[in-house]
Amino acid sequence: MGLPWGFMLQPMRAPWQPGVLWSTLFGEINKHLAENGMALREGTIVDATIISAPTSTKNKKKKRDPEMHQTKKGNQGHFGMKMHIGTDDTLRLIHSLDTTAANKHDITATGKLLHGKEKRVWGDSGYTGAEKREEVKSKDVEWLIAEKRSRLKHRPCRTELRKVEKIKAQVRAKVEHPFRYIKNIFGYGKVRYRGLEKNTQRLFLLAGFTNLLIGKRYLLA
Repeated sequence: MGLPWGFMLQPMRAPWQPGVLWSTLFGEINKHLAENGMALREGTIVDATIISAPTSTKNKKKKRDPEMHQTKKGNQGHFGMKMHIGTDDTLRLIHSLDTTAANKHDITATGKLLHGKEKRVWGDSGYTGAEKREEVKSKDVEWLIAEKRSRLKHRPCRTELRKVEKIKAQVRAKVEHPFRYIKNIFGYGKVRYRGLEKNTQRLFLLAGFTNLLIGKRYLLA
């Protein structure tokens, strides 16, 4: 799949000066899209995905990356980092991005994934209680977080609640689109560098290109 408007995804040569370059480009891409009619709407979907890291100690330092950690999802163990994103619930564009070690709970990054103007926040059951966190409890938003299955079983009017949960799930599904671009199309299901900083900057770049690809259809329309 080609990239629009002449952008070319070139191989990066580490090391580079960390911290600003690709996150700045990400911001400029979003600014460009906003100027072309793709401004943020009133809702944000928050979610996280695991980016795997090598578990082998067959390297110069004879140890695994200390900034990556082990976690368990379902019955399967994972070693690596987490990419957290805030996505517009209408356009599916990524507006916020954060990273942590894989063992950090999804909820810890919630405050960094909101742009401040949303009226609704959607999330899976991993974000239960997010509205009580100090960094977001003052925000005037409606929290549309999925009910945990264990709680749903013991609630009255379960048929109506299931319909509500189905609607929530349909909206949250939109966040899988940018994840699919980053992990499947750009092939970033595994880290490329040691440490969080370099991988974070690379993810900012890929998030920007993902927004260009998603936004292309709206511009053409």
